[in-house]
Amino acid sequence: MRVMQTTSHQGLDHSLLPMRLYHKAKKLGTWNPRDIDLTQDKKDWDSFDEVEKEMSLRLNSVFLAGEEAVTKDLLPLIQVIANEGRLEEEMFLTTFLWEEAKHVEIFRRFVDDLGLSGDLSVYHSDNYKKIFYEYLPEAMDRLTRDPSPEAQAEASVTYNMIVEGMLAETGYHATFTAYKRLGVMPGTVQAFEYLKRDESRHICYGVYLLSRLIAEHDHIWDVVNKRMELLMEPAIGVVHDLIGQVEELPFNLDKNELVQTAIKQFGSRMDVLERARNQSVENIRQAREEEMGEVL
Repeated sequence: MRVMQTTSHQGLDHSLLPMRLYHKAKKLGTWNPRDIDLTQDKKDWDSFDEVEKEMSLRLNSVFLAGEEAVTKDLLPLIQVIANEGRLEEEMFLTTFLWEEAKHVEIFRRFVDDLGLSGDLSVYHSDNYKKIFYEYLPEAMDRLTRDPSPEAQAEASVTYNMIVEGMLAETGYHATFTAYKRLGVMPGTVQAFEYLKRDESRHICYGVYLLSRLIAEHDHIWDVVNKRMELLMEPAIGVVHDLIGQVEELPFNLDKNELVQTAIKQFGSRMDVLERARNQSVENIRQAREEEMGEVL
């Protein structure tokens, strides 16, 4: 017999991290991609030299396809969490998917409003395709047939730790910092402020999910490490593919800084996950936001 959680004695647990993320999403995630003014961005784009245009187009291409991929691939995880009766987590994940869809919209707006054309997939390297065309969809689709803790861990490592936590976050931070420092592309800068804020909630949930799985099942730590080992090489390869096309990066971007930022973000989250091995499931469930990283 079906039981409705919200009309039972259980109700909703607003102290759970996913519920706190849900409340933050309601407050901070309601920006509209169509409200962002790209008028000055078009003028700035027209003033860029060919190297600057090429790098901007390359970055936008990998951002756009990446956001489309994560929008397409998230649904199986939502279904698994729903089937497990984790209503609070499911409620947050509804905002997660909506925000990914808006990220697709804003990156496509850059292409359309700047009058760009052509097949942007030419910028997708072999390493990029390995992650976004193969490992990500395979890991997420597996959840439709196999909702096991092992499958969930592999999916979350791929989606939250690598795609969002290493690649997207590093790329967004670098582009945002470069444009803001130079005082160009103000609409794009504003969009990245929203994007970074959204992604911080997504990654925070991913760290929470993996921490819970690690605390619940001792062997999941080994599953996480094995998946990391598989993905690290192509992930770092994606970064090198992006920055290795020119001798000197435009917009005063620093190649070493980009690689180190990606590795640092990865390392800090792995530290949090390793600490989960020594925590009880209850401690993970009630984890404070500061333990999962600052979420704006």
